Amino acid sequence: MYKLCYFVPESHLEQTKRALFEVGAGKIGDYDACAWQCLGQGQFRPLDGSQPFIGERGEVQLVDEYKVELVCSDALIRRALDALKAAHPYEEPAYEVFRLEEF
Repeated sequence: MYKLCYFVPESHLEQTKRALFEVGAGKIGDYDACAWQCLGQGQFRPLDGSQPFIGERGEVQLVDEYKVELVCSDALIRRALDALKAAHPYEEPAYEVFRLEEF
C-alpha cells in the first residue's frame, strides 16, 4: 500500500481526485473515494524552457493550492501516477509517494 500526496490549484482539485478514484486509488476497506485535503500556499519560479500554467518565467509565483492525500494499492500506483499527471494542469506536478507498512 502507498500514500500519494500531491499539490494542485483549486481549479483542478476535483478533476485530479476524480481521475485517481477512477483508477481505484482512494479505496480503504469497504469505502472508496477516500481522501484528505487542506488549503495552503505553494511557490515556484518557472525557469527558461518551462511552459507554466500559472505565472511568468523568471518570476516567483505564490499560488493557493490544495494538498491532497490518499492511499493506493501496490498494483495501482503506476496507473494512479499516470492518471494524476494526465489530469493535472502543471507541466511538472509536485507529488510524493510513501510506502506504508501494515501493523
